[in-house]
Amino acid sequence: MPEVRPGPWLRLIALGAAGAAALAVVSGALSLHTAHRALAALAVPPLAALVAAAWVAHRRLLGPSAAALASFLAAALVVGRPLHIAFAALALAAALVATAATLHGEPVAAAPWRDYVTLTKPRIMTLLLLTGACGLVVGAGGFPSAWLFIVTMAGLALACGGASALNHVIDRDIDRHMRRTDRRPVAADRVAPTRALEFGLALSALSFVLLASLVNVLTAVLALAGNLFYVFVYTRWLKRSTPQNIVIGGAAGAVPPLVGWAAATGNVTVPALLLFAIVFFWTPPHFWALALLIRRDYEAAGVPMLPVVRGERETTKQIVLYTVVLVAVTASPFLYGTLGLPYLVAALVLGAVFFVLALGLRREPTPRRAALLFHFSLLYLALLFAAMALDTAL
Repeated sequence: MPEVRPGPWLRLIALGAAGAAALAVVSGALSLHTAHRALAALAVPPLAALVAAAWVAHRRLLGPSAAALASFLAAALVVGRPLHIAFAALALAAALVATAATLHGEPVAAAPWRDYVTLTKPRIMTLLLLTGACGLVVGAGGFPSAWLFIVTMAGLALACGGASALNHVIDRDIDRHMRRTDRRPVAADRVAPTRALEFGLALSALSFVLLASLVNVLTAVLALAGNLFYVFVYTRWLKRSTPQNIVIGGAAGAVPPLVGWAAATGNVTVPALLLFAIVFFWTPPHFWALALLIRRDYEAAGVPMLPVVRGERETTKQIVLYTVVLVAVTASPFLYGTLGLPYLVAALVLGAVFFVLALGLRREPTPRRAALLFHFSLLYLALLFAAMALDTAL
């Protein structure tokens, strides 16, 4: 059976890796120390993404791509200029071989561009970008420069989109058993899993390169950490193994405010962690309301969501308890002195509505009440973070 040719996204990764390696070698040979270290660091993400894609889908690329990454890391560790240059040159040669190898094989039909947009889960991304943007505004103490805002949001969008695309690949078996997800591009076989994998890895690597080079390294690391936590800890492990999946896995969705804060300040301090905590405690009642609506789908797919394992009564009880904690946590930025009275008023009013809806669902766990709470929870988080930004900017 003929080898399948890697898609354009993997070729883009390979070209980026080879180009970064070439720039690192040239800058090292010219003794451009600061530029050399920066360029060398930026070569690692695309090389790592190339190795991951080769391991999963294109084994013939594994040898040269792994050799390129290993040589590059060896160059960073060895002492002595001759050895350093030798390993860097070897890494460049291996990266070029891997890049050439991506051009061979039988082509696969391209999927519609709309399916690639769907892979990024744009509706979910919108809310993540909003919390990240508001974290940036609060961290900056007002609206930041347009350049910083645009670059940070672009890098965060790439990280979120990359993680979502990889989620489509891993969850394709589950998605096929659920009416809500059975028409997703990978589950419905409109996009080959290898193409979605390459797309997700390309976006993830590009996110790190963009944020590390144009914002700061901490911002890039936080975005990558959220990406990896969502893909490996939540999607690959927790979602399939425990009814507490969304409680722990919610940490991934709480990372964007940290990304925004780090972009503005270059650090992560207590106020940033309070923003993280708000999204973290918002996630369970938000998601469990949805899980109540599609409990039978999760049951058919074998996913141990709380309504499937513990039933409606326990789920609604947990929703109320987490809502109480959430409302208390939303007051913490005011108590710490980060935000002012206008924010506190907005947080308490929004929290009161959230709590009333949660109690209503507890008394009468109907689909209508679950849908009402789920849709309000989306509006709640958007308005809450908008109130943070307005309180800071005005």
